[in-house]
Amino acid sequence: MIGDSVVHGSSRPTRFAVSTAFSSNLMAILQFLLLLFCLYPINEATAQKPNILLLLVDDLGIGDIGCYGNNTIRTPNIDRLAREGVKLTQHIAAAPLCTPSRSAFLTGRYPIRAGMTGGEVVYWNAVPGGLPANEITFAKILKKQGYSTAIIGKWHLGVNCESRNDFCHHPLNHGFDYFYGMPFTLFNDCEVSRSSEFHVDFKIALWFYAQIFAIMLLTLVAGNLWRFVNVPWKIIFAFTLFGTVFFMYWYAAYAFKIYWDCIWMENFEIIEQPMDLEEKACQIVRETKAFINSNKDGPFLLFVSFLHIHTPHYTTKKMRGRSKHDLYGDNVEEVDWMIGEILDAIDKEGLVNNTLTYFASDHGAYLEGMAGSPHLKGSNGIYRGGKGMGGLEGGIRVPGILRWPGVIPANTAIDKPTSLMDIFTTVTKLGGGVLPQDRIIDGKDLIPLVQGLIPDSEHKFMFHYCDKYLHAVRWQQTASDTIWKVHYISPKFSPGEGACYKTKICQCSGDNVIYHVPPLLFNLSNDPSENNPLPSDLPLYNEVLQTIEQAVAHHNSTLYPVPQQLYGINNMWNPRLQLCCGTFPLCWCNKNKKN
Repeated sequence: MIGDSVVHGSSRPTRFAVSTAFSSNLMAILQFLLLLFCLYPINEATAQKPNILLLLVDDLGIGDIGCYGNNTIRTPNIDRLAREGVKLTQHIAAAPLCTPSRSAFLTGRYPIRAGMTGGEVVYWNAVPGGLPANEITFAKILKKQGYSTAIIGKWHLGVNCESRNDFCHHPLNHGFDYFYGMPFTLFNDCEVSRSSEFHVDFKIALWFYAQIFAIMLLTLVAGNLWRFVNVPWKIIFAFTLFGTVFFMYWYAAYAFKIYWDCIWMENFEIIEQPMDLEEKACQIVRETKAFINSNKDGPFLLFVSFLHIHTPHYTTKKMRGRSKHDLYGDNVEEVDWMIGEILDAIDKEGLVNNTLTYFASDHGAYLEGMAGSPHLKGSNGIYRGGKGMGGLEGGIRVPGILRWPGVIPANTAIDKPTSLMDIFTTVTKLGGGVLPQDRIIDGKDLIPLVQGLIPDSEHKFMFHYCDKYLHAVRWQQTASDTIWKVHYISPKFSPGEGACYKTKICQCSGDNVIYHVPPLLFNLSNDPSENNPLPSDLPLYNEVLQTIEQAVAHHNSTLYPVPQQLYGINNMWNPRLQLCCGTFPLCWCNKNKKN
């Protein structure tokens, strides 16, 4: 047989056999590619680096918005985000106060690792403490990946180190290309008609000692003049000089705080000192829209850090009186309006499908509130405690929403432990960055969890600090699908009260806290309000506590000494560091062309 045939028994295939084998292999390859296509859908949203829009509200409680159960304050735009994305129902702040929580949010690390514990928060613009220059923020990483980066609104992580214009802690030295906002935080002193809420007890004590000093000085002078005592005039002069300088320092620090700290900046320039509160909501919205429009070709990282809902709950005139909860409710509804305007800008530019939008609060609501109305305080829903209350659930469990159409499922709730620190890892990976290898990163990537690719959170344990003190620890026991939480320390409330109304903010240590011996253990899965601790004589109590204490020991082994940013002189007003748009101390101006 000749031609296309082969001798029987030969190992060489015919052309027909080769063609058949090739077709079979080709079909197998096509089937494999089709399988990959189904498993990993390729669409416009994932074909390029996404834009990242981060919306962080100040002091907003989980019980203050509709999608988390509130039916008396209107938040249609935040609720819309929840319908179009994933709602996190165990979203945890790394600290119950602004400065340490925001440090953790930007760096993905517990505040204690960066030395961002101590005096609770940054107390003045003019202090040398702040977010250390060697900390790596997600803005630094994404900037290197080609992102345009901006922060609009509140900073509260320090400004200067050694002079009033070195800007070592400034946002532009932490990876942001653009800053339009307040380097400090909103507080009562920024509104002239409000009584001060800042260091009230200390100022009362200071006034008392100033009077004692004046009486002593007058007594010494009169005694010397009438020769009742014989004190050298040099000593009296030295005493007078020391006392006068001491009390004048503190008087200047507190009496002019509206000028020192109620400042509005654009990049490194002070444009309002003090700032006009009435304009701020609209300015933040306008500037956010302008940034989105200018960077619509992307990719961009935009961090909108709202001044709302912090006291004094300043609300623009057109939004006042609309809610059922006085200024507090008006303020919540105004920030919801601001979020709606920002979302509309994303829609208008056609960016919704290529933008990861994240919404959260930096910690729980401030329960002590403001004087004048029972409505001037927030709600943390069923959760016990609030802002500044260590590891109590109400101070650290916050609303959290992620939206990215086509990539993240819509109208979904996830009841697994997640953290604000997770945003660092999540956006770093989405933006094509690499996590730092020279330090511990505590945040986890949220995308596999919200996409349903993994059943449980990657957070097995979470550690809840108040200042440098470990108040509580959370354990996700996946085998039994149970969340355990142990409390070592908690705030001491007056009988019948659930907040620190007398001091206005709870303490982290000393006589104003309760040291639990033995520790309190709660099953958060069955008792999210932390009302019924597990009896300490049960075998289960000892088993759970032993596991948690092993985790604490391991966690402690990963902590290393670092410079403390918020202790002592690092958090005291230093005139040499004072931001000033004039010649110090004549610091006032309004150069904001966007008013």
